[in-house]
Amino acid sequence: MASSSILIPPILSGPITRRNLLLSTSIATVSPSTQTPSPDITITDRVFIDFSLCPTYFRSDPSATLSSTTPCSDSTPLGRVVLGLYGRHVPLTVSTFKLMCTSSTTSYKNTPVHKIFPGQFFLAGRQGGRRETAEVGPLLRKLPRNTDVINSKAFLLPHARAGVVSLCLSENDDDDETRLDPDYRNVEFLITTGPGPCPQLDGGNIVFGTVLEGLDVVTSIASVPTYKPSENIRQFNDFAEFLGDERAQNARSLWNRPLKTVFISNCGELKVTNPSLSPTLP
Repeated sequence: MASSSILIPPILSGPITRRNLLLSTSIATVSPSTQTPSPDITITDRVFIDFSLCPTYFRSDPSATLSSTTPCSDSTPLGRVVLGLYGRHVPLTVSTFKLMCTSSTTSYKNTPVHKIFPGQFFLAGRQGGRRETAEVGPLLRKLPRNTDVINSKAFLLPHARAGVVSLCLSENDDDDETRLDPDYRNVEFLITTGPGPCPQLDGGNIVFGTVLEGLDVVTSIASVPTYKPSENIRQFNDFAEFLGDERAQNARSLWNRPLKTVFISNCGELKVTNPSLSPTLP
């Protein structure tokens, strides 16, 4: 009869002690199969967003604003973007986004793209309604609380290419007063514009969809000129922030603001009869 033996890992070679036996048992029980499974990026829903350019807003008529009741009267269509949403990965984020695209009371319709970061991404869906801007109104109390934001698995997908749709968390710039409301709901989103990835967004924002059609529209939005402060202004702003001057942060809110007004002229849902197993990339 063959004698049995105990195999000791090379790092534990030497005299067999109780401690070495316990450590070798622990090493043997660690298995790669315990790794977190890949997120389910089945496209369960599709929505469309129509973008337009308004030449008068922010420019010739400073009193003019965009809203659901007074849209831009002389806009130029930029085109339609169709988004595929990952409803199995982050169901609450997707359901809230769909509601913001379809609601007749509070929605993204006739609200602007308020920040553009060339070669990276643009932001939309900001809440505040301050001054002349026409952002999403802070009346979102009927929306469910999004518990995806406290689920670590919701942050696994990377911003690896152009056309990634993500819920803004680290990049969120809603009014402070709005965020202090106990009924506050975050609906600000971003779309990456390429050409490369945006790793600085990973782990701090929730990827919940992808651009299926209209990546050329996304690219055209990315090319809209933005306000860029001079180097002297940047240095002065850094110094003011170092001194704790609140006006420094207010001034930064104007940076990367588009000089031409891009806004969401329409949005809605496109029915999906059979969810696809993977996104159809442009």
